[in-house]
Amino acid sequence: MRRLKATISYDGTHFSGYQVQPGERTVQLELEKVLSKMHKGEMVRVTASGRTDSKVHATGQVIHFDTNLTIPIDRYQRALNVQLPSDIRVLQVEEVPTDFHARFSVKGKRYRYIWSFKAVQSPFRRYYSVDTKGVKPDVEKMQEAAGFIIGTHDFSCFCAANTSVVDKVRTVYSLNFELHGEELHMVIEGNGFLYNMVRIIAGTLWEVGTGKREANNLNDVISSKDRGMAGKTAPPHGLYLEAVNY
Repeated sequence: MRRLKATISYDGTHFSGYQVQPGERTVQLELEKVLSKMHKGEMVRVTASGRTDSKVHATGQVIHFDTNLTIPIDRYQRALNVQLPSDIRVLQVEEVPTDFHARFSVKGKRYRYIWSFKAVQSPFRRYYSVDTKGVKPDVEKMQEAAGFIIGTHDFSCFCAANTSVVDKVRTVYSLNFELHGEELHMVIEGNGFLYNMVRIIAGTLWEVGTGKREANNLNDVISSKDRGMAGKTAPPHGLYLEAVNY
């Protein structure tokens, strides 16, 4: 039995998230359908570095699965891609030790969040960046506020209320903003993220950038550990899981 690690990319537009859900089209379901077919009906479970929500994209999600097939490793990528739907692509496949775990071996992740502040957003970007209706934020103030988030904190304020996770201490290594033409990208990297954490951070920093809260308010928000003190959860289609580090 071999354990294979695969790096995958997917367009989240037409998925109800990564994780299998009854009666819904999900990334995990599509992967397991193809692997089951390759294994002549045997169920093959796929484990990911973490789940992504409906309409959230990934350019560097990582999964692992166990297989008894003797397909050479250099052919596995094509074997999967020719059967998967076109909104999922396998970027790399490698054999790893059997104690590797796509979720529990993670040392860090990087996410990207994208806003478009064009006066008229391209219809070809409507599912891949959040339309601000021409509103341009103060990026310097957003970067100033980001400084309060970097570091190790209890991030209860940036966690969806319906999570079962008890320990909400995480470390954010970096949080930066990049201008790409008329798009603003927020790039955040840390050792782990709570449910909806990146989208709540994005929504809160957007409020700073548009003058709805002061940059130094972030210090009080984090200290409060109160979800109600933070901003709205930003829309899912602006979010990308960009890389997972091991």
